Amino acid sequence: MGYKVVVAGATGNVGREMLNILAEREFPVDEIAALASRRSLGTEVSFGDKTVKTKDIEGFDFTGWDIALFAIGSEATKKYAPIAASQGCVVIDNSSLYRYDPEIPLVVPEVNPDAVEMYKNKNIIANPNCSTAQMVVALKPLHDRAKIKRVVVSTYQSVSGAGKDGIDELWDQTKGLYVPGQEVAPKKFTKQIAFNVIPHIDVFLEDGQTKEEWKMVAETKKILDKTIKVTATCVRVPVFVGHSESVNIEFEEFLDEDEARDILREAPGVMVVDKREPGGYVTPVECVGDYATFISRIRQDSTIDNGLNLWCVSDNLRKGAALNAVQIAETLGNRCLKKG
Repeated sequence: MGYKVVVAGATGNVGREMLNILAEREFPVDEIAALASRRSLGTEVSFGDKTVKTKDIEGFDFTGWDIALFAIGSEATKKYAPIAASQGCVVIDNSSLYRYDPEIPLVVPEVNPDAVEMYKNKNIIANPNCSTAQMVVALKPLHDRAKIKRVVVSTYQSVSGAGKDGIDELWDQTKGLYVPGQEVAPKKFTKQIAFNVIPHIDVFLEDGQTKEEWKMVAETKKILDKTIKVTATCVRVPVFVGHSESVNIEFEEFLDEDEARDILREAPGVMVVDKREPGGYVTPVECVGDYATFISRIRQDSTIDNGLNLWCVSDNLRKGAALNAVQIAETLGNRCLKKG
């Protein structure tokens, strides 16, 4: 016996990854429904060795379905998530819509699995921002040992974080630069992304932060510890898949880099690859398709009393989105729901 599972946004990058990961991890699915907008009605998507035709989310009856994984953006989620929740289906939402609602849990299972039980408040669980998810997986075991005071993070985020349009723009611009007269002007991004980096993700706020940077601050506090000070600079880079982060951590007490390395090696969801030699670290290309959050370049920060630096890389379509959502579903099933 298993669960009746809905994937909303099944034709998008994250929705397809959700279907892949549900199958890969052998999540106990009795029945699967793939939902999309009307314009994608009937599109076939893969679920393990099966092919599933998408159904129209408009008018879909969620009654009798156990879990719905949403990857449809904030506007559509605002319309459909309350409907699904009111009909008894638990929504695990990948958009930013519910992340900052104090009544809705924001969950990374390796970090705060107990928060899943708050789903009963509104029958909704929020999935964090991709850049936050991988960072807190790395921070949690170190915080448990030495208590983190402050984090300074710079992100190097792939274009897949901006969806299919972002991937297409990088591809088309790169090709166009090699063919005179076929240059592609920026459309999805504010400036050329091919062979360039853009220190701007999401909208600017009054204090000079971007919304992406604010998200990392707010979400780290909600998921991990509200007393941690966080400052972020988020940068879009010409990489198709895989977010990277340079993380500087200040602790309340001294933590030796060797002990930190040992702690991270034992931490759930973390893979340490940290050799002080050429190639002894992980880059975005190598993390694609993997479940792990990879940590490299662990070293003492000699400019402060209790500081460490590290390099953090993960597949943003997986741990940053689809994988974390499925892990939430697994945690929900193990702790709260009965199988059909």
